[in-house]
Amino acid sequence: MQRKEEEAIVLDFLQNGYPSDTRPIHLKTPIVQALGTDRFTLLELVPKKDMVLQPLQKVYIGDQKREEIHHVNGRIPFEKLTETAKSELPHMVKRIIDWDQSKFVGFYNQAQPLSIRTHTLELLPGIGKKHMQEIIDVRQEKEFESFEDIKARVKLIMDPEKLIINRIIAEVEGLEKHYLFVAPPPNEDELERRKRRRF
Repeated sequence: MQRKEEEAIVLDFLQNGYPSDTRPIHLKTPIVQALGTDRFTLLELVPKKDMVLQPLQKVYIGDQKREEIHHVNGRIPFEKLTETAKSELPHMVKRIIDWDQSKFVGFYNQAQPLSIRTHTLELLPGIGKKHMQEIIDVRQEKEFESFEDIKARVKLIMDPEKLIINRIIAEVEGLEKHYLFVAPPPNEDELERRKRRRF
């Protein structure tokens, strides 16, 4: 069972809900589209009454007392994000990585073979066999301490943080077979169950 997100960062705040909601304005529910800070889960949240939230704002969504969020509607697919939310996504992913850089540097230190032919490091866009082998050789001498350390010790590697950001965004979009950093997207059954709960 996947662990639940405890915190999320606001991607977009829809004061009057989705434009497709044709109900009278007094019946519309404000909606928050947000990104979980642990597993980059795309979430639809309902704020408490009269609460106005801003992009970049971090909100608590765990089981204890919530200050800003009334309830979590559930996960949403990338396609449902507003254009604002999509444009904010890369900035939010970078912000989450920067909050806990050691966790993501640790990926370069700990990544293992995925199969006989493929190493997990090769799942990062821009990492081929040559860079993969160099990362493994260099980390055996001494583990990497930061993204800057990786750049300094692995020749001609692209920005190692940007590689992870690009991979995370591809996973959030549902474009990848393997999920390294992101909770896999909701399947059709899960979306249908959530839809039935709401109406």
